[in-house]
Amino acid sequence: MLICVTNRKLCTGDFIVKLSEISYKADAVILREKDLTEEQYTELAAKCIDAGIYSRTKFVANKYINSAKKLGIKDIQLSLCDFKKYSDELDFFDSKWVSVHSVDEACEAQRMGADYLIAGHIFRTECKKDLEPRGLKFLKSVCKSVRCPVLAIGGINKDNICDVINAGAAGACVMSGFMKGQYN
Repeated sequence: MLICVTNRKLCTGDFIVKLSEISYKADAVILREKDLTEEQYTELAAKCIDAGIYSRTKFVANKYINSAKKLGIKDIQLSLCDFKKYSDELDFFDSKWVSVHSVDEACEAQRMGADYLIAGHIFRTECKKDLEPRGLKFLKSVCKSVRCPVLAIGGINKDNICDVINAGAAGACVMSGFMKGQYN
């Protein structure tokens, strides 16, 4: 699986046009715009739906469960903290994608019903330049500890994507490569 994680600030060109192009190539698009308020996020997600992105690939909302429900987005990506916080409000969703940063977190998220785990960050990345990457050994440990699909995130590119697959990941989440046009 090749997943696009959005960051419109990294996007070259028009963001909605770029996502429309990506929606033909990625197995899923996670709309992850952390700087937006819920109202702004809802407006942007609605524009993505209007552009047909939701009809061409799995379209995953991030963080704002009420926004996702309002727009009929049936897949949600949450931090483990938010996954626990909203656990009683997630029956609406077909799939729940949960970010994890340790084997213990991965096991906990799986026990709680996560459908996909996003493990990271694996390699150095500009998004987390002050934090040491967890590496392939960490990824392999997470993959061996759970049954649900694990997706690697953090510094994934065309040169190292095979390494994360070889470590046991079901796929990778890519931000810069998609937003800057390297996967288009």
